[in-house]
Amino acid sequence: MKYVGISVPRVDGIKKVTGALKYVDDIKLHGMLHAAVKRSPYPHGEIIRIDTSKAEKLSGVKAVITGKDVSKRAGLYLEDKTFLATDKVRYRGEAVAAVAAETKEIALEAVALIEVEYRELPAVTNALEGLKPDAPLVHPDLGEYKWGPIFFPKPGSNISNHYKIRKGDIEKGFAEADFIVENQFFVPHIQHCPIENHSAIAQMDAEGNLTIWSTCQSPYAVQKALSVAFDIPLNKIRVISPAVGGGFGGKAGTTLEGIIIPLAKKVRGRPVKLTYSREDEFVNSFVRQGMHAVIKTGIDKDGKITAVKNTFIWDGGAYTEYGVNIVRAGGYASTGPYDIPNVWTDSICVYTNHPVGGPYRGFGMSEIHFAIEQNIDMLAEKIGMDPLDIRRINGLRPGGKNATGQVVEVCGLQECIEEVAQKLAWSHKDKSSQPNKRRGKGIACAYKAPSMPNNVGSSAIVKLNEDGTAHLLVSAQDIGQGSDTALIQIASEILTIPPHKITIKTGDTDYTPYEWQTVASRITYCAGNAVARACEDIKEQLLELAQIRFGIPKRDLTLCDEYIVSKIYPDRKIAIKDLALGLSMDDGSGFHGPILGRGAFIPPNVRNTDKQTGQGEKPVAFWTYGCQGVELEVDVETGKIEILKVASCFDVGKVINPMLIEGQVEGAIVQGLGSALYEELILEKGIVKNPSFVDYKIPTAADMPEMLVSFVENPEETGPFGARGIGEPCMVPAAPAVANAVYDALGIRITSLPITAEKILKALQEKNK
Repeated sequence: MKYVGISVPRVDGIKKVTGALKYVDDIKLHGMLHAAVKRSPYPHGEIIRIDTSKAEKLSGVKAVITGKDVSKRAGLYLEDKTFLATDKVRYRGEAVAAVAAETKEIALEAVALIEVEYRELPAVTNALEGLKPDAPLVHPDLGEYKWGPIFFPKPGSNISNHYKIRKGDIEKGFAEADFIVENQFFVPHIQHCPIENHSAIAQMDAEGNLTIWSTCQSPYAVQKALSVAFDIPLNKIRVISPAVGGGFGGKAGTTLEGIIIPLAKKVRGRPVKLTYSREDEFVNSFVRQGMHAVIKTGIDKDGKITAVKNTFIWDGGAYTEYGVNIVRAGGYASTGPYDIPNVWTDSICVYTNHPVGGPYRGFGMSEIHFAIEQNIDMLAEKIGMDPLDIRRINGLRPGGKNATGQVVEVCGLQECIEEVAQKLAWSHKDKSSQPNKRRGKGIACAYKAPSMPNNVGSSAIVKLNEDGTAHLLVSAQDIGQGSDTALIQIASEILTIPPHKITIKTGDTDYTPYEWQTVASRITYCAGNAVARACEDIKEQLLELAQIRFGIPKRDLTLCDEYIVSKIYPDRKIAIKDLALGLSMDDGSGFHGPILGRGAFIPPNVRNTDKQTGQGEKPVAFWTYGCQGVELEVDVETGKIEILKVASCFDVGKVINPMLIEGQVEGAIVQGLGSALYEELILEKGIVKNPSFVDYKIPTAADMPEMLVSFVENPEETGPFGARGIGEPCMVPAAPAVANAVYDALGIRITSLPITAEKILKALQEKNK
């Protein structure tokens, strides 16, 4: 291969490092108004009265809205939210009114003049409490909402989804076990912390055409949700996402767009802009859901796991329209990448009066694997086995079955385990040179599949230009992962046109073709397949024309270095550019016309699982498997952890761009270490206590460990050139690997995140007692 498998520099790199790339908050339109939002001071309360009269009279105010202006519910999976509260507020910070004014300062002054009277209600601030029969109901009208057929809310309760796995005979599995172990774990809410804050501009013209500029990952998903919420036909809504400065899932759905649209409708022709503050980011955009896990496991004396019973209780927050799918994903992946014959899983999403839970890199996998992979180490200790060996025994192999009963056909997990063990020098135990420090090594495995409906896909258009260059049109968003570059490489490989001669255009629902969402580690796979098919379409047209031109059968022609060439007579060739507008005949006539390529893709043969058991032959498009190991050092006097080395290996099917994929994994390692050591959204009685980078810590350049990144390439049969997704899976094992390494170093088990110095010192004190 000439273009796939090599490190092509990022096509957006120069624009980003020079500041030439324009983001939504950089956009300034003529006559633009500025929005501000009135938010609830209570986690849960009934709205008695809203008086906007003083705000409306303030000079410079052009529009004021309340919940009556956005009374229709919306949501991608479960239609449970309105963009402004209507009857009651469900989390502290929820929007209850909004203002559009000539300046941001006037808008903020007007918001302060809005008077809202509430009747405070008892709040649900713990998911376990929210499950109790006498718990206050966050959504009393849940039974009236709409949801998809693969989700299972329970009206009359706070349960917005209950996903089940019932595989084998759980009681028989426990009866066959020599040991039964039960462990509990907790993962807190965390924030995405992209560099770019959420920002959006809405403008409606006199004919009712709505244009939205948004920092969104998924323009078509946003377009659809807004169409439903505001009863606007899709052909009247244009969503433009010019650039996204990081997302990690937090920009996947709709957030502030629905607040400014009603304002734009009231001030026809004038754009209305709203950009979140950093505090807004922490409270009013998606957070990663919290989770309580209980894992009961049966294992025999030889290390074979006979049964596992999982209970995952997810704190979905005030609205769980996206969270219900995370809970589903956590359910069908609930065993981790292990072949276990008997499985019983309850994965339950619970409404609370906390900020809204939503997609975060890993989509539930980081949360459940923190529990699963520590539990594996705890089982190994119970029977006196090396943590590496228990994974060798139980880890999936080709021909094995996962939690849904799917037979695994391609799986490089065992190869990844061996690669990490070698890179980490697993059998060699290093000692610290300082008496107050202890060293330890930990390992964790992971797997992830794209969590998406089975009937959604990607599309691409490629058009040839008459000088032999090309334009690639997709709606997959490059949110930092490098998809623009990877998709161009796929196109270059098929068309034999160098990457610098292909320009990619993305993120405009009026002009770029349909893409479900830029989520789920699916873009290289789904959009890559669509691009490949569009290029194959062009290739077929070129060969047809060259067949006429030369009188040589298509089977004897090929594309090579920007030419259509005879395989038998290489000197007989014609440049691609000479056929870009069709074939010119000797008599002066023409044939075919300009060449456009069209490609579309939906993952083949993917079907829903059984509603009662969660079993299915192929519930997902593919699985990505991997392993990560950590070596660290702990200061027993301060509890401070220093990560010394991280080894990571994943089976990616095919590396499209080595430089980009290494960057992806290195970024995921650091982000995973952040969730392991520092990050926690501190919630007290429904109030976020640390909504800024002063009190919420993430890793910096000073925290970078040595990173040893490698890959296994077992081709995915349905992937472009054999590739499968990697962007999310490579973050998943970081936190449990750290927890297992801490145990190796100190003999203490930290079962809740983050693993702070305070928790370590407390655990050491308890151990010493």
